[in-house]
Amino acid sequence: MPLLEIKDMTVGYGRIEALHGISLTVEQGELVTLIGANGAGKTTTMRAISGIRPLSRGSIIFDGQDITKMKPHVRVTEGIIQAPEGRGVFPGMTVQENLDMGHYGRKFPSKAEYNQTLEKVYGLFPRLAERRTQMGGTMSGGEQQMVAIGRALMARPRVLLLDEPSMGLAPMIIQQIFRIISDINAEGTTILLVEQNAQQALSRSHRAYILETGEVVKTGPGKELLADPAIKEAYLGVA
Repeated sequence: MPLLEIKDMTVGYGRIEALHGISLTVEQGELVTLIGANGAGKTTTMRAISGIRPLSRGSIIFDGQDITKMKPHVRVTEGIIQAPEGRGVFPGMTVQENLDMGHYGRKFPSKAEYNQTLEKVYGLFPRLAERRTQMGGTMSGGEQQMVAIGRALMARPRVLLLDEPSMGLAPMIIQQIFRIISDINAEGTTILLVEQNAQQALSRSHRAYILETGEVVKTGPGKELLADPAIKEAYLGVA
């Protein structure tokens, strides 16, 4: 049984239908990617899974439970944690305070477990450990992305939703972010990733779905899709 299963999901904004009955699955321990152009419905999919956008039709099943009508904050307590597009770092808070906001809805059973999780985050992001007292608003785009992912990890996600983590970052920083994403997955965290950098995302994904105008048009192992001539032409600019 998949950890996360989307069945015939349709989502609209007023009279405009953004998703047209898409279906997808994410197995425990997988890194699954959604690829698509702007307006394809990737972020809408993430918002629907998080509970921010209601479904017009279809269902969302998480660990065997139908969560279609579950409130967003309850989904967080169940372990569905999103690092949103645009990072959403609190500029007037320190790195440490931003990270602490991540577990607001997922309380730790003990101080020892909190410390263990925090040190794990700082181990993944040594730069954040060095700058834990620095204000979030004074950090670079790459550093803010690290804060956003670290904050999500502080909630101990059962499935981590990453929305465009490479957006606006320099190529060297993008490579670093994707290496960290692979490390997070290798340690056992299930990840659903929305990303326009098809090269990086597909090369690291177990499976991927290609979205076009609100519909899944192709799915398969990430590296197989990366080798597909049509995908290369559409998303990598290779004829």
